Amino acid sequence: MKNISFLGRCLILLSLVLSISFGIHALMRTSNGLSPFGDLLVWSYLINLVLAFGIVVFIHSLRHKMKTQLGFLFIAGSFLKFLLFFIFFYPSFTEDERITQSEFSSFFVPYFLALLIETYFTAVLLKNLEKENPL
Repeated sequence: MKNISFLGRCLILLSLVLSISFGIHALMRTSNGLSPFGDLLVWSYLINLVLAFGIVVFIHSLRHKMKTQLGFLFIAGSFLKFLLFFIFFYPSFTEDERITQSEFSSFFVPYFLALLIETYFTAVLLKNLEKENPL
């Protein structure tokens, strides 16, 4: 995997982890008598994949211009993901006036997994920046 670019490794790992999680998630929903793709499960995984990768690409593209603000950009990306959750997912989850455990996990499992990978790659990026330009 050494010959694959930084962003390529990020996309591969995000895709792999979220695909495996999606399969397990859909299987667990089926075993609990729920629709395997209900509660916007497919959209949740896709949106988290795209946003997490987009945030890493954005931070990567600005790593030299805005070195000291990269942490704030990372936090802004997380804020953006939460904002999109409340705009697109929350209204459909609260149609019956409460969020079920299934609805909660449909968004927060892929969000958490994508956030872990996004954090890892941002940390690697910052570490590489430090190696390039030590204080």
